Formats: sequence, C-alpha cells, structure tokens
Amino acid sequence: MRIISGKHKGRNLTAPKNLPVRPTKDMAKESLFNILSNNYYFPDLKILDLFAGTGNISYEFSSRGVDDVLAIDAHSGCVDFIDKTVTLLDMNIRTLKSDVFSFLKRNNEKFDIIFADPFYDMDLTDFEKLPQLVFENDLLLEDGVLIIEHSNRTSLAEFPHYKNSRKYGGSVFSFFEK
Repeated sequence: MRIISGKHKGRNLTAPKNLPVRPTKDMAKESLFNILSNNYYFPDLKILDLFAGTGNISYEFSSRGVDDVLAIDAHSGCVDFIDKTVTLLDMNIRTLKSDVFSFLKRNNEKFDIIFADPFYDMDLTDFEKLPQLVFENDLLLEDGVLIIEHSNRTSLAEFPHYKNSRKYGGSVFSFFEK
C-alpha cells in the first residue's frame, strides 16, 4: 500500500500477510481524496475510520495534515499494525480495538468525515446499520459526510440519507449526508 499525497507522499507500507484486509486500491483512493480535497480543508477535519484494517485511509488523512483521526477495527493484529506504523511515521492517529457497531452505539464524539470500509461480502442489513447508527446517534458535525466503500455488486442507494455514489473499478464509494 502506498501513501499518495502529503507529508509521507510515495511512502510504501507492507502489512503482515495474516491480516483479514483488502486495502483500498490506489486509483480509487486517489479519486476519493480528489473529491474530498475539493470540499474540505484537511487540517481542520476530525476523521473516524471504521473497519480501518491496515490503516490505509487513516494514513492518507494524516499525511495530508489531519491531526485528529480515530481508527477502529475489531482485529487486534490490524490495530497493532496501525499503532506500529503511527509510531514509525509520527502520525496523530488514535486506535481502538472494538466492534464497529458496538462503538457506534456508545460513542458520543462527532466527526467531519466517517469512512467505513467493511468486508465487501457483509450482509446488506449490516451495511444498512452503518448509516442508521451514524444518523440516529448524530455522529456527524455540520456539513459532515459518511462514506461507505463497498463492492459494485452492492447498492446502498435505497438507504436513508444516501446522496450519491462514485464507482472505481470493482469498488464504489457511497456518500451519505444529513
């Protein structure tokens, strides 16, 4: 995985092979960050990265100047890898080992951007729980956005608060707003 822009631009990171992850492809990640950079000033943002995996998205935000990133993953190996990388690169990324759905139910922080990259084969009812919990618990700041990455074989367009989607190869980013 490669950090595309910012302080650590071009930095390649290699995650252990035993992690249950599918990092976002560079082309899709670059396209997503082009969209976000046209709408947000990164140093002012507060980010929540759900199903953080290797931390790929968290590193990209931090490299671009975001000082408040919280990465959540249920797998201890993923959290350990992110913690080691954060120390190596001197990034401001907090980690929490937690089930994402449990975290969303009990959390009281608000965020500018919530990014969720669950397993592509997750049940559609679980996909629907993500925007449901985010909006029921009012977890987005004003003008905030929830972005869910999913397979192009899954559609989230019928879910409440859905705004639009962008497709990049086999990946889709669905955007949800208040």
